[in-house]
Amino acid sequence: MTHPGYDLLARGGVPVVLAPMAGITNRAFRRLAREQARAATHGAATGIYVTEMITSRALVERNDETMRMIATDPDESPRSVQLYGVDPVTVAAAVRVLVDEDRADHIDLNFGCPVPKVTRKGGGSALPWKRGLFRAIVRDAVTTSRETARAHGREPVPVTVKMRKGVDDDHLTYLEAGRAAAEEGAAWVALHGRTASQLYGGTADWTSIARLVEELEPFGIPVLGNGDIWTAADAARMVSETGAAGIVVGRGCLGRPWLFGQLAASFTGRAVPADPGLRDVAAVMRHHAELLVEVLGPQKGPRDFRKHIAWYLKGFAVQREIRQGLALVDTLDEVDAWIAKMDLDQPWPGAVSEGPRGRTQPGKRVALPDGWLDDPDDLDGFLDDIRAAELDVSGG
Repeated sequence: MTHPGYDLLARGGVPVVLAPMAGITNRAFRRLAREQARAATHGAATGIYVTEMITSRALVERNDETMRMIATDPDESPRSVQLYGVDPVTVAAAVRVLVDEDRADHIDLNFGCPVPKVTRKGGGSALPWKRGLFRAIVRDAVTTSRETARAHGREPVPVTVKMRKGVDDDHLTYLEAGRAAAEEGAAWVALHGRTASQLYGGTADWTSIARLVEELEPFGIPVLGNGDIWTAADAARMVSETGAAGIVVGRGCLGRPWLFGQLAASFTGRAVPADPGLRDVAAVMRHHAELLVEVLGPQKGPRDFRKHIAWYLKGFAVQREIRQGLALVDTLDEVDAWIAKMDLDQPWPGAVSEGPRGRTQPGKRVALPDGWLDDPDDLDGFLDDIRAAELDVSGG
């Protein structure tokens, strides 16, 4: 029998996963990325496109915004939801909602968020340090998925784990956490080759991904690599160098949704499409704005589009007035008007438009609860802080 992690990757057609990014991977962006992948492979492959991070407590309480965020398109398959949670009981309850109501085909657990407001309460990438709590969350999520699916006569929804190397270089957790996830039935483990203290700075350590692949080989569980994948060539090199079963792409696709077409083509042995000139970039921008209006509405959609402007236009010769105008649009008509002012006959700028984008801040000391690192088995005095971590995470 094939491991469920490999079955899940096969459902996506190619071993490519869109990483959850708050405010980015909404239904509009996921559709845009899928369209690019299908176009490059003539409909043969897409990949797996994960929702924005959803807070388990908000899902259990059926928060209106959270229920909107887990909505998927009819053709979105597999439907993939990422849960953030710090309490095994609440995470299990959220998994039960997703499986009982048939809202997901894949559930990913977030243990990689390095944001200070999360880690200072013991959540996100700080949580695997408390190894008993980490194991309990994974175990209860997997068990709940199996039991709830069985009650409906369905196959369990695979539960996967996304994490970082550890808190910092002196407090690495990825090998022990990876083994625990495998032992508790996770379908795969995705590793971002940075510690929480690195945030998004420096260079991702791909050797840690290779080390995790080796560590989990006896379990037959796939390991996916994440970090510093900016091009299809980067993805191929990561798989070759690490032995990873697939790749997870986050910041590399900001303002470049066609990267998923390039990745899908590369992994299916097709010719990799060239990066587009400004005329084609502008067409993708316009389509993205239109999708956002469809998903978020005519007022919120254009405003949400504004954040993407600098990423789309990186490296192109576009006047400041136009960039600023696009960053203030309120309607699709305004998007059209500003695009019409561009010199669209520009080729892809090359290296200046590739490489790091999005958050690239250097590392710093991780915000943690006092005494958090003293004992990985001690939770006394921390449970209130841990539960508060989930309450402090907004947007889902």
